[in-house]
Amino acid sequence: MPEFAASPSFSSDSFSAYDGTRLAYHSAGDGDPLVCLPGGPTDSAYLGDLGGLSAHRRVIRLDLRGTGRSQVPDDLATCRCDRLVDDVEALREHLGLDRVDLLAHCAGANPAVQYAALRPGRVRGMVLVTPSVRAVGIPIAGDLRLATARLRKDEPWYPTAYAALEAIAAGRGDDSHWEAVAPFSYGRWDDAARTHHAAAEERMNQMNQDVMAAFGADGAFAPDATRAALADFAPPVLLLAGEVDTGAPPAAVAEFAALFPAAGFVVQSGAGHHPWLDDPERFAAATAGFLA
Repeated sequence: MPEFAASPSFSSDSFSAYDGTRLAYHSAGDGDPLVCLPGGPTDSAYLGDLGGLSAHRRVIRLDLRGTGRSQVPDDLATCRCDRLVDDVEALREHLGLDRVDLLAHCAGANPAVQYAALRPGRVRGMVLVTPSVRAVGIPIAGDLRLATARLRKDEPWYPTAYAALEAIAAGRGDDSHWEAVAPFSYGRWDDAARTHHAAAEERMNQMNQDVMAAFGADGAFAPDATRAALADFAPPVLLLAGEVDTGAPPAAVAEFAALFPAAGFVVQSGAGHHPWLDDPERFAAATAGFLA
């Protein structure tokens, strides 16, 4: 079973965004709310309760517009990454929070930091987990991804996966190559990882392709402006990288952390792109400890 199927029971609710689109969110646990933004954009279910984080906080997963149980808006342009900031603000208001703690994974880091840049006074703290760096314009060279991948050279699936990653880095990647590199996203390519990956692929296949295209459409990112705003961002920030993550290599995440005045930076040893799967207890302890 996928890891999210074994999570504590989540309750689901919805609220109306600024344009009337109904957006869904899912809650589990007690304690202070922690709003979680998924990557993709895709259904937030893959986050589960983030390795047991709901034992420490009230985990609130937002389904971004057009994904999961949230409506596809009439105007698909509102699915553009920078415009999702208004949905985060609408959720904060719906929850009745003066300031919000944010956790974002992968591509979810893009609207998270754009929200932080535009509304710093509404953020109490922020955790970015194996984050995408598109919103801040940090390039990740193919050689860095390949060097990170070579940490796995003793694993049986490595030769096929590494050859596929070389093809992708050279601009020759196709669907078969992207499927072959899946093991690099996990600290252990075991049955649990394979099941998690298969569930993620199924969700992506069901995604509205127009919503996905709109997320990164022209105008979605303004790296210079975002970087300038983050340089003055006062609330506490933690960036967490996976030691063997080729998607967000630790060196790139460290460069991201340096954009903030005083961000914490943690590399979870042996972890890939989903560190709450690779070592749930370590991930939950690091995240909850920081937020506390």
